[in-house]
Amino acid sequence: MTFAKCSFLIAGIYGLIVLLPQYFLENRIGIEQPPAITHPEFFYGFISVAVAFQLVFLIIASDPVKYHVLMLAALVEKFPFTIATIILYSNERIGWQMLAAGSIDGLLGLLFLTSYLLTRRPQMS
Repeated sequence: MTFAKCSFLIAGIYGLIVLLPQYFLENRIGIEQPPAITHPEFFYGFISVAVAFQLVFLIIASDPVKYHVLMLAALVEKFPFTIATIILYSNERIGWQMLAAGSIDGLLGLLFLTSYLLTRRPQMS
C-alpha cells in the first residue's frame, strides 16, 4: 500500500469514527463545555461538511494518482482548522483539548502534503 493510500485511508476512517457520534452529542457538549450550542444549524452543518470530506479522503485513498489534484482540497480542509486552533488557544479562547484536535488535523495535513509531493501526477494524453 502506498504512503498516500495509507494516509488518506487512515484519515478517512479516523474522521468518520470521531465525527459521526457528534450527531448525537449536541446536548452533552453544551453541558460539558458550556455555553450550550445556540446555533445548531452551524453545528450540524459543520459535522455534515466534515463527514463529506472524510468520504473525499476515502475516494482519494482508492486511487491517489487519479485523484492527485483533489489532495489540494484536502490540504485546505486540514490546515485552516489547525491554524485557527493555535491562534484561539494563544488568545485563551479554547482549551487544550481543542488545541489537541487541531494538532491532529495538522499532523494529517502534513501527511497529506507529503502524499501530494510523493504521488506522481497522472500523465496527460
